[in-house]
Amino acid sequence: MNDLTIFLSHLLRESPGLGVVVMMNNYFHDMATGLLVGSGFALHAILRIQATMNTTQATIFFLKTNSRMKKLFRFALWWVILGGVPRTIFYTSFEWSSAADKLQVPALAVKHVMMFTAVVWGIYAWRRMQVKVDLLRASLPAEMLDELDG
Repeated sequence: MNDLTIFLSHLLRESPGLGVVVMMNNYFHDMATGLLVGSGFALHAILRIQATMNTTQATIFFLKTNSRMKKLFRFALWWVILGGVPRTIFYTSFEWSSAADKLQVPALAVKHVMMFTAVVWGIYAWRRMQVKVDLLRASLPAEMLDELDG
């Protein structure tokens, strides 16, 4: 173990409150990843319904929903990024040691590969969907755009 790992392990033992904060951050970090994936799937489902209905009302509903879901997506993405900082700092002393003690290192590795893949795929899927959003916005008459923006 290096000096930083020893220091962080000592810090966690001496401050149980810090351990709770780190643990909660890790749970919320995982939940934010789930929000990224879940919001993407939900919006994709709404887009498919809009395409099937192919009405102005369905398009407006989708675009309004997209606008709200984009805020959720951005919040979750920032939580993944910012929450990843303390998670990385305390990783070896908090998650790794616990997993190693229980011989669950392969499971931990699979979890992180899956989470990373989900975040990267989610960003890619959201960016692709926003191209469709732009096309749908462009297809609306000007008075409908005013309703959408208002």
